[in-house]
Formats: sequence, structure tokens, C-alpha cells
Amino acid sequence: MLITVVLAVGLDSWRLTSQGSQLRSAGYIVTSASSIRDAIEQFKVGDFDLVVLDYSISAEHKERLISLIRASGSRTPVVCIPNSSGYCNSFADGTLQDDASALLTGMEEILAKTQRARAVPAIL
Repeated sequence: MLITVVLAVGLDSWRLTSQGSQLRSAGYIVTSASSIRDAIEQFKVGDFDLVVLDYSISAEHKERLISLIRASGSRTPVVCIPNSSGYCNSFADGTLQDDASALLTGMEEILAKTQRARAVPAIL
């Protein structure tokens, strides 16, 4: 079984704790960040397989964080959980539902897609 390390980012500490518990129960190693600054610092020192952005983060902050991740050269997929309007940043690699089961299924799909893409040799 592969070890998958997730950076979960959200501004609502209760939701972040709950989400982290759900992900750990499913076998993921989770690092939580409760601010954009904390997320940036965690990302710089960690080796993450996936970044999950909660709907409690504003669109501007999501865009900034995703831009910084991409500027670092990282190919780590970034997904977001949309707010009630369904909006999710277009810079994200995917959108995950807030339901626990759907969240885990969506994460597995994104991780599998990323793994397949990295396994295919680049055509020159």
C-alpha cells in the first residue's frame, strides 16, 4: 500500500480537524494548515501527494496558493471543496464534494489520474 501525504488547508479549525480525522481514518497521512501562510510554509518543507483546499478559503487566497505551488515547479495536484454556490477555482486540478464518501472517492480518482500521467513517458 502506498503512503499518501495530504496537505489539508482551511480557515475553519473545526472543519479542518474533522476533515483530517476522516482522511487519517482512510489511511492518509495528513498535515493541516489553518492559514495561507501556514500552508505555504508547510508546502515548502513537506513532500505532499495532494493539496486539499476547503471552501472556507477565499477565491483570491486559493488562486494565490495554487500559483505559488505551481511557481515552485511542483506537479502536486491541488483540489478544492467548493462553497455552497459550487464555485471552485479554475486553477485547481479538480473539485471534490464535501460529503465524506465522495471526498475520499474524488481524492482516489485524482491521485490515480496523477499517477497514470506520471507513468506515461513524455513524447519528444
